[in-house]
Amino acid sequence: MLYIILALILFGILIAVHEFGHFAAAKFFGVQVNEFSIGMGPALFKKQKGETLYSLRLFPVGGYCAMEGEDEEESSDNPRALGNAAGWKQAVILVAGAFMNFVTGLLIVLLLYAGAAGFKAPIYAGPLEGYGTESCGLQEGDRFLSVDGHAILVYSNVSLYLSRAGDDVDFVVERDGERLELEGVHIPYQERTDGEGSYTRLRGISIGYEVDPPTVGNKLLYAWNTAVDYVRLVWISLGDLITGAVGLRDLSGPVGIVDAMSQVGSAAPTAADAAYDLLTLAALIAVNLAVMNLLPIPALDGGRVFFLALNGLLQLLFRKKIPAKYEGYVHFVGLAALLSLSLMVAFSDVGKIFGV
Repeated sequence: MLYIILALILFGILIAVHEFGHFAAAKFFGVQVNEFSIGMGPALFKKQKGETLYSLRLFPVGGYCAMEGEDEEESSDNPRALGNAAGWKQAVILVAGAFMNFVTGLLIVLLLYAGAAGFKAPIYAGPLEGYGTESCGLQEGDRFLSVDGHAILVYSNVSLYLSRAGDDVDFVVERDGERLELEGVHIPYQERTDGEGSYTRLRGISIGYEVDPPTVGNKLLYAWNTAVDYVRLVWISLGDLITGAVGLRDLSGPVGIVDAMSQVGSAAPTAADAAYDLLTLAALIAVNLAVMNLLPIPALDGGRVFFLALNGLLQLLFRKKIPAKYEGYVHFVGLAALLSLSLMVAFSDVGKIFGV
């Protein structure tokens, strides 16, 4: 129960940080903010300061930033309404929430790396016996810089992108201080059995590592690389969903995320390990929220930015914009679709928890 509560609080903080991004940008550009809330549900505390009502609500699962004219079907007469701000200012305000989520993820990773004793950099450690990879073109000690066109940002990238590549793989490596491009390196998969009917597909090469020292520069670099790698992982997951490599059953919503965080915390051998693992997962979720919110889907921040860009183009070409009420209808349909999907995912998450 303790880890469930901590997971709820962490998840709520990530959403509240997102809304704070909108709030800070709106205030900076002079857009009227009617209410800024931390938490959802019944108000525990309210304080009016100037034009903005600040509230703390019962359920620590998010928050919201209510800006003047944000959800109105018609353009507001208030000059400080969101829709009356310059288009680029509106775009910055809308993107600010995702930006804050990414920065939060980056700061969490940097915090986790503050005490690191070093960083594993992947190198080729030689062929595995019996796979015929002795003369593949790689040399022991080659430092992997790119696999199949994907930059190697963290140690785990090599095995990940090898698992997604074909039998012939392009590498970029560093050898004796020089950057080398190795094209079409033939290292096909082979199936091996453990003698009990279980098969494993292996590449036949060994991935080792060397240790980069924990300098301030390396801590900053690896924190950035890890955050960017999280972005790539989200895109890979989205691509797998679109291509059908994974299904809706593999998606998780707030219920699944909280359950996963509680399981991660409970499985850790010590409280310190639990805190480290929970923060690592929180960083991944923060970056995930940043990417997902910028997708050009109606009702999401990315969808609103898309309409801003579309209206800017229409204004430039035809001196006309899409009426606010019609844009509102599109966002309403998008919101209904997202809520329906969220409900389906929530039922799926509950089913997975109870083994259904």
